[in-house]
Amino acid sequence: MSRLVGHMKKELAALAPSDILKFNQEIADIPDIVKLTLGEPDFNTPEHVKKAAIKSIENNESHYTNSRGTQGLREAATGFLNQKYGLNYDPDTQILVTTGATEAIYSALTAILNPGDTVIIPTPIFPLYIPIAMLNGAKPVFVDTSDNGFVLSPEKLAAAIEANKDTVKAIILNFPNNPTGVTYKRADLEKLAAVISQHDIFCLSDEIYSELTYDGQHVSMGTILPEQTLLLNGVSKSHAMTGWRIGLLCGPADVITQIGKVHQFAITSATTNAQAAAEEAFKNGPDDGAKMRVTYQKRRDLLLAGLQKAGFTCANPNGAFYLFAKIPAGLTNDSWKFCYDLAKEAKVAVIPGASFGPGGEGYVRISYAASTEDLTKAIKRIQAYVSERLTK
Repeated sequence: MSRLVGHMKKELAALAPSDILKFNQEIADIPDIVKLTLGEPDFNTPEHVKKAAIKSIENNESHYTNSRGTQGLREAATGFLNQKYGLNYDPDTQILVTTGATEAIYSALTAILNPGDTVIIPTPIFPLYIPIAMLNGAKPVFVDTSDNGFVLSPEKLAAAIEANKDTVKAIILNFPNNPTGVTYKRADLEKLAAVISQHDIFCLSDEIYSELTYDGQHVSMGTILPEQTLLLNGVSKSHAMTGWRIGLLCGPADVITQIGKVHQFAITSATTNAQAAAEEAFKNGPDDGAKMRVTYQKRRDLLLAGLQKAGFTCANPNGAFYLFAKIPAGLTNDSWKFCYDLAKEAKVAVIPGASFGPGGEGYVRISYAASTEDLTKAIKRIQAYVSERLTK
């Protein structure tokens, strides 16, 4: 062990590497395994978007941009958000172009958190928010939503704030949700906003899956509580551009200015040609995601029917591209044990629900960002696996 490792940031020692990535690596070499693990679109980036990036390179646009992002991208992004969700952000002062939504989360939490602060995190949820909060010396406060259809109730939110009233700094919302696929209706958000507005706390609203909403129109928290909302979005899911690493962070101008300092110190600016591609995506491909959504919805329905036939029950999957499925009665309730055995014996890889915080144990997350052929194969294997074990 290096003599200097003990002199590093103490919060790092309390963090373990991603167990999702660890699990993925451990089952990767199983022959003929069908992997329904990662949340990454299996579509290609639209051709007109790729051509915009190529043109940017050919035009020698290879220099730093404004740290906040190119003017063209910021204007295209705010136009897209206005057209789609009725959001009104000033492209000059209220938007930051980040290196993916991940950097937006990191920069925002680093800018707003002090050691000793608490962050309210409804679970199950994508676990990335947790280590970032801890790295900044803050304490995550988990609120289990599993008894309310995986929707945070205003009563539970109010109780969590009251229990941490001297330290609470932020509340995290992620909808449509990873891992459950559940999203929030306007009435839900208005009730939460009524609670949040009584306190000087931030609402970090991660809406990266907004274009993958199946039942009704996505409603943004930024339209309901703009003065306290930090909105995250981007092109990763809507335009199948995960590797381009372009995210958006929007909010009150003075708050964005302060977050922009962290962003500037960390990355200077996002990649120039990737910004050109994202500008094209927002400006001339606002409905690219709608075409993908039709296919995702068909896959969702196929997978949902197949899992229900095998005895699984699922949270209402009205967004994103995941099913959060409860392991059938009669099988182990240990999601890690179940997933390892499923991978080994049935050659299907899914993610243990326990990875997503309180309320996740006894469930598995299954991604349907996969081909219909792979989904059909996985369904048959899962059905056979469950049937064999329940009839023993």
